[in-house]
Amino acid sequence: MRELIYYTFLESADLKRAFIEENREKIYEVFLEIAKRVKEGKKILLCGNGGSAADCQHIAAELVGRFSMERRALPAIALTTDTSILTAVANDYSFDKIFERQVEALGEEGDVLIGISTSGNSKNVINAVKKANEKGLLTVGFLGKDGGELAGLCRHSFVVKSHSTPRIQEVHITLGHVLCDFIEKYLFSYELYFPPFGEGRE
Repeated sequence: MRELIYYTFLESADLKRAFIEENREKIYEVFLEIAKRVKEGKKILLCGNGGSAADCQHIAAELVGRFSMERRALPAIALTTDTSILTAVANDYSFDKIFERQVEALGEEGDVLIGISTSGNSKNVINAVKKANEKGLLTVGFLGKDGGELAGLCRHSFVVKSHSTPRIQEVHITLGHVLCDFIEKYLFSYELYFPPFGEGRE
């Protein structure tokens, strides 16, 4: 068990290192696009199942509450939390529709939908992304394994190349934390973190 504990931490650290080496510039570019949309008053919607549902709620909580600084609340909604909507749509239509219907109701052109799926093949997330694309939302996937069907549907996809669901989720929540930190610094400490020769705040 001592070796298992040690190996688990190393495996997680190695996967995160490999992920950031491959995606460093892409993360900056995509998160900058998201931050600009939030600055313009757009909101972030998030959806996923199981542990990924928990990640959606975690990220939304950091944005609506605070991450590391005192500032105004930011608009983020986890589509995983309203049990009446979830059970009504699952019962009346299909479990595959639980996020799609909410995107149809709440999503507006220019908003952001983050779909989280360790397999990349969660049907209800796929349907939500399709609806979001149809409505003109920016779609971003936090995915695993080979990215699955979602990798080809999302405007931007971050694929954690592992077949271990726990290790994938550990990278996803780190990515979510970086997103929250990035948005806060872009909106509220811009001059410190984005020097004049970098991207401007049009």
